[in-house]
Amino acid sequence: MAEFYLKEETYKIIGLCMEVHKILGKGHNENVYGDALEYELKKNEIPYNRESKYNIAYKDTILPSYYFADFVAFNEIILEIKAIQSLTSGEIKQTLNYLAASQNKLGLLVNFGEDSLKYQRIIL
Repeated sequence: MAEFYLKEETYKIIGLCMEVHKILGKGHNENVYGDALEYELKKNEIPYNRESKYNIAYKDTILPSYYFADFVAFNEIILEIKAIQSLTSGEIKQTLNYLAASQNKLGLLVNFGEDSLKYQRIIL
């Protein structure tokens, strides 16, 4: 059986997201979960950047529009957090766009807005 790409790093991040959801539950806005997750990332010495900006290339130019990924952990994992009723294909497409713009291969889409934490591992 093939190994998951960045398996250990992914499990660490998901574990921290579960901790945040366990303590805060559902019902907060995305910024609250982001602040709590940032606390956990720092406390657990996981390298990350918050609100990483990515330009969008089109042919031979860079468009004036750009993307902001909620977090980039371990310099390779796009971590997109949501606080909505349920994830849809729109959020998955958004994460795929962030992966394409960043040229990273792995994204984690995490939703804190449900009774239990929901997440999807997205590979580009």
